[in-house]
Amino acid sequence: MKLISLARLKELAWTALLYGLALGAIAMLLWPLLTVFGNGLQVLSWEFLSSSPVDAGRGGGIAPILVSTLGIVLVSLAAALPLSFGVAVMLTEGFKPGGWPATVVRCSLDILAGVPSVVFGLFGLSLFCRQLGLGYSILAGGLTLACMILPTLARSLAFSLEAAATAHRAGGAALGLSRQSVLLRVMVPVALPGICAGIVLALTRALAETAVLLFTSGYSDRMPESLLDSGRSVSVHIYDLATNVPGGTPNAYGSALALLLLLALLSFAVHALTRWMQRRMTGTTTGSY
Repeated sequence: MKLISLARLKELAWTALLYGLALGAIAMLLWPLLTVFGNGLQVLSWEFLSSSPVDAGRGGGIAPILVSTLGIVLVSLAAALPLSFGVAVMLTEGFKPGGWPATVVRCSLDILAGVPSVVFGLFGLSLFCRQLGLGYSILAGGLTLACMILPTLARSLAFSLEAAATAHRAGGAALGLSRQSVLLRVMVPVALPGICAGIVLALTRALAETAVLLFTSGYSDRMPESLLDSGRSVSVHIYDLATNVPGGTPNAYGSALALLLLLALLSFAVHALTRWMQRRMTGTTTGSY
C-alpha cells in the first residue's frame, strides 16, 4: 500500500511539474503580447495607420512605413521563394539521398541559417547598395532579406517535399507516372501545408528584421514612389522611436502592435491561399496525367 502511495505521489509530482512548465511557457508568451497590446491600443487607430509620421515619429502615423515594409517583404519573398523551391526540389529529386552533394548543400544551408543578420546587412550594403548601385532602397533591403531567409525557407520546403515523397513517390511509380508528374501533381499538393509553414516562418523573420535593413533600405519615413526609393521598415521605426526619439515610446508601442497585426494578416492570407491552391491542385489532378 505504501509503495502504491509513493508511486502515485511521484506521478502527481511529475504531472504538476509538466503543467507548471507549460503554464510558464504560456506566461512568457502572453506577457510581452499583453504589454504590447495594453500600450499599443491607446495609440492604434485608423488615423495612425493612414497618416504620415510627424515630429520625428512622435506624432502622426505610419502609413509610409507600412507601405515600405510590405514592399520589402514582397521583394524578399519574390526573390527567395523560387530559389528556395528549386533548391528543395534538387535536394529531394536531383541528388542521391545521403550522397556528398546533398550533404554539402544541407550543411551549407544550415551554416547560412545561423549567420548573424548584421553580416547579411554588411553583405547587402557592399553588393546591392554599392556595387550594383541600388543605394539605400526598398529593392536592396528586400534582396538582402531574401539572401537571409533563403536557407531557412529552402530547408523547410525540402523537409516538406521529402515527407511527401516518402509517402507517395512509390505509389506514383507503381502507376507509371513520370517523376515530374509525381512532383507537381502529387508531392507539391501534399506538401503545401509544410510549404505554408515555411513561408510564414520566413515572413516572421523578414518582418522582425532590423539590423539588415539599417544597412540597406535606409531611414526615410516618406511615402516611397518606387522600389528604388529609401524606405523605413516598421521594425526600424520601432527601434528609432524607442532609442533615439525622446517621447516616442507611445508610438513605438502602437507601431509594434501594428506590426503584430500585419504579421497575423499576412499569415492568414498565406494559409488561405495555400488552402485554395491545395483544393485547386487536388481537384485538377484526377484524370489529368
